[in-house]
Amino acid sequence: MKVLVTGANGFIGKHICKKLEAKSHTVYKYDLDSTEEQLIEYISSCDFVIHLAGINRPMSVEEFYDGNTNFTKKVADLLLKFNKNAPIIMSSSIQASLDNDYGKSKKMGEDYLLNSGLKVYVYRLANVFGKWCRPNYNSACATFCYNIAHDLDITIRDRDYVVHFNYIDDIVKEFINIVEGKEPAQKDGDIYSVLPVHDCSLGRLADLLYYFKGEIESDRHLPSIHDDFELKLFKTFCDYLSDEGYSFNYAADTRGSFEELYKSKKWGQISENIAFPGITKGGHYHTYKKEIFMTVKGQCVIRQRNIKNDDLIVDEVDGKDSKKVNIIPYYTHDIKNVGNSDSVTIMWINEIYSDATHDTYREPVEK
Repeated sequence: MKVLVTGANGFIGKHICKKLEAKSHTVYKYDLDSTEEQLIEYISSCDFVIHLAGINRPMSVEEFYDGNTNFTKKVADLLLKFNKNAPIIMSSSIQASLDNDYGKSKKMGEDYLLNSGLKVYVYRLANVFGKWCRPNYNSACATFCYNIAHDLDITIRDRDYVVHFNYIDDIVKEFINIVEGKEPAQKDGDIYSVLPVHDCSLGRLADLLYYFKGEIESDRHLPSIHDDFELKLFKTFCDYLSDEGYSFNYAADTRGSFEELYKSKKWGQISENIAFPGITKGGHYHTYKKEIFMTVKGQCVIRQRNIKNDDLIVDEVDGKDSKKVNIIPYYTHDIKNVGNSDSVTIMWINEIYSDATHDTYREPVEK
């Protein structure tokens, strides 16, 4: 499918484009450096529009209406001009219900689309957080993550103030589902929402991030994760802890996926392992490397067998318990998802993986 993404270079846009390309869709990327001619060309040939472009930090009030209202009208008018049946997703904001210029400009753009006769999905997003979000701009979460990761002070005017959050991966999943013809998660009248919405006070947000940093720098290396929001926040925080110059690998296949979250010469490497139900991963041992596994979602069995005397250690773990399992050198080990849904396991290892010092030797746990 040919998908036009406006605001393609923004926080949400980069994630959307990456996922669309990974799923073999053709992506037309439109942003501030694009031309009017490109916009016309893209709209005239696309099958779907994801409209993310907008203004939230203008130099003048007029820019709110030019970027959020008038540009939305332009996109809709071009679709109508070319008699396109292409549906359009608009990323709006929960502020569209408020009486401020940002909210009013978004609401006017919503209304124009909803009355255009086009196939429209208007999503009012909460405060979006996740990796790649720009700190010290308009995201308290990104600013807190960056400053705490770099030992800088943060300012909290009201610790009890509750912020409503959407996680970037949940938004991407929802929008891709719509592009591929699946049903939206939730609708209220003409307005759609991305679920779940996580509510968190600024005080709790800061406390969690300070806790994550302290645990990573301790000899425990992994924090305890108690719910879905904490897992998403931890993965986000790891992105701001990353040492400069490191690239992060991601691999997915029929068994699940494996993603590197954090690398540090001092503190080692943290990765996320997702396994589909019934899948076993691993079957190798290390001679000196230290590892800690913690399943934070789903149910797994972690087995370790001493390659010298065949002593077997079996740990049944559940994401609800936040149990840490130490992987012992010279014990070949594997992990099996024994639940009915995808499992998520956070894995720490004491040094960054390198082909030159991999210290990984294949041997099945089952003799």
